[in-house]
Amino acid sequence: MLTIRKVTELTGIAAPTLRYYEKEGLLPHVKRNENGKRLYDENDLSWIHFVTALRATGMPIAQIQKYVYLYKEGDSTISERKMMMLHHKKEIEKS
Repeated sequence: MLTIRKVTELTGIAAPTLRYYEKEGLLPHVKRNENGKRLYDENDLSWIHFVTALRATGMPIAQIQKYVYLYKEGDSTISERKMMMLHHKKEIEKS
């Protein structure tokens, strides 16, 4: 498990940004220790990279929130998530 400080060192993402992403529901599985400190694992790092990649393409926070919500709903939403990504891809290609 990694502290927020270590994650900022590994990813280059500022701690306030990580806290914001968590608050907005973009990082679905961040754990906390007995003192309330955030603890990140490899899965969390994957989500951080995924979210930052989506943000780099211009995907709005609200759309990423919807994707995460669907992800949490399970495999029954895979086709909807795929459609979201394909639609976003088309939007990027228009630019």
